[in-house]
Amino acid sequence: MTEGSNPPVLGADPETARLLLRIGAVGVRPAEPFRFTSGWASPVYIDCRRLISYPRERRHVIDGAVDLLSERLGWETIDAVAGGETAGIPYAAWLAEATGKPMLYVRKQAKGFGRNARIEGAWADGARVLLVEDLATDGASKLGFATALRDGSCRVSEAFVVFYYGIFPEAQATLAAAGLNLHFLATWWDVLAAAEAAAAFPAAELAEVRAFLADPVSWSAAHGGRAAP
Repeated sequence: MTEGSNPPVLGADPETARLLLRIGAVGVRPAEPFRFTSGWASPVYIDCRRLISYPRERRHVIDGAVDLLSERLGWETIDAVAGGETAGIPYAAWLAEATGKPMLYVRKQAKGFGRNARIEGAWADGARVLLVEDLATDGASKLGFATALRDGSCRVSEAFVVFYYGIFPEAQATLAAAGLNLHFLATWWDVLAAAEAAAAFPAAELAEVRAFLADPVSWSAAHGGRAAP
């Protein structure tokens, strides 16, 4: 993959990118790259958890999610909303409340005592469940949660995140191959456009962000991070 070969992937709601900037959810640090649990090195970081403390902004996000999924799926095709532990739980709760749907949540691992359950809540066999998390990078955690729900007799074909990195081309293909469609409001390309328009960070830092978005694998490898998809 060469620089410039990664085409922009845009979200459904550019305002989500702008509000994430406004509430300080975007970190830019090319000189001291962030390191993700997946091993990638990145000059940027997004903290969607900050949204829980901003009522007006989170209402915009939930309204946007309701409208997006109504248009693409129709809420009558969803029987329950399941949040992935832990960051997906509040978003699932708000979406369930906004749409009058039952809510579940899915653990990363069985809790190891009591019922030893990975899924909490009540559902019927064959329930059509929307999986919800705050963000997606390469999509790996979505597969784990979807598998847990399917093992619990749920049908899972749709996932929603507030923020999708949109820079790892294989991510959506991997999810699609596993029978999971990803829906999202904003990506790093949306944030970069908003940051450049607002001059939110120094030009040199934004140039590094653009280079990373164009070729995240090479950028990560050059800065001590993961070097392969």
